[in-house]
Amino acid sequence: MRFEWFVCLRYLKAKRKQSFISLISLISVAGVTVGVMALIVVLAVMTGFTSEFRDKILGINSHVVVQDLGGTLPDYRTTAATIAKIPGVVGVTPYIYSQAMLTGGAGGTGAVLRGLDPASATSVLDLNRHMVAGTIDALNPANGNQGLPGIILGKELANQLQVMVGDRVKLLSAAGPLTPMGVLPKIKVCRVVGIFDTGMYEYDSSLAYVSLATAQDFFNLGDAVHGLEVKVADIDTAAEIARRIERVLGPGYLAKDWMRMNRNIFSALKLEKTALSVIMTLVVLVAAFNIVSTLIMVVMEKTKDIAILKSMGATSGSIMRIFMYEGLVIGFTGTILGIAGGLTLCEILSRYHFIKLPDVYPVSTLPVKVLPFDVALIALSAVLITFLATLYPSYQAAKIDPAVALRYE
Repeated sequence: MRFEWFVCLRYLKAKRKQSFISLISLISVAGVTVGVMALIVVLAVMTGFTSEFRDKILGINSHVVVQDLGGTLPDYRTTAATIAKIPGVVGVTPYIYSQAMLTGGAGGTGAVLRGLDPASATSVLDLNRHMVAGTIDALNPANGNQGLPGIILGKELANQLQVMVGDRVKLLSAAGPLTPMGVLPKIKVCRVVGIFDTGMYEYDSSLAYVSLATAQDFFNLGDAVHGLEVKVADIDTAAEIARRIERVLGPGYLAKDWMRMNRNIFSALKLEKTALSVIMTLVVLVAAFNIVSTLIMVVMEKTKDIAILKSMGATSGSIMRIFMYEGLVIGFTGTILGIAGGLTLCEILSRYHFIKLPDVYPVSTLPVKVLPFDVALIALSAVLITFLATLYPSYQAAKIDPAVALRYE
């Protein structure tokens, strides 16, 4: 064992005259432990929230949306075939997106109407995972529905209209025919063939799906669509593939990835994660100040020992390393205990779900997702902070003059 480590461990194990210093050492270890544990839990929860929001949004939205700057895509089949050949693209489906009025048994309400192709939508959107009644295939006109076009409603929207699967609803659009009495609203009767529940109130209370043919007829689009939805193999490359689609299609087309379309939500979550991380890091800094005070008092207590070691040939560098090692032992111990405690608490939170969240959140329990990179970054930061905390007291110990320290002994 190196001389510095031997003396460091003797100092840590030996019973000091001042037991108060040992108590402060334990408090320093506890401070680092609590700080590291809090950082791990906070980052895991914020990462879990981001992951849940992303999964909820991408469950009913595509990774990339392609639009024509002219407003509609008349020859969308050729454009879809071109996009499907781009490496990284695994699915393409057309869509129509507009607003309409829905009326049912309990009055009417505004809604966002989305037309989709049941044959290709399942290769891009994961809607069936959110269906609580019916399936997307029921939108296909070939399935009958007693001669009426089918419609799928969000759970909250169905509750507002007080309808269920099998009931009829009316679609109303202001873009109707012009008559001497003014513009008459266009009306289409649909049968409810499914209800979905994403867990996000904004979608469940305002979104309705119809088949592509029904939407084209209702909005007088002919054979055109509003755009194409694209699914990619790796969601992290969506932005790159969106730029590639724009280059392949040429001027006049716009491709937006999922991060760009939901920038506000994910920017807010990222800001919250950063702010909470900074706040929790302050706990580790408080523990680092405890380490500074502990080592300073140890240096004051061991002044005679330091002078004797120097008179026996110990260099200033060796004395400095002794107290640096002592501070690092405290920091390492607190970091390891904090990591163990943080991972244990995250496992308990993810397994037992005893913290319930209000209905305003898209999840019912506290989401937890631990990333190895976050844990490694926290551990490295905690050790670095505690190492910096050892520099000043270790330097002061190395400056002690043995002749002055032993003069009155």
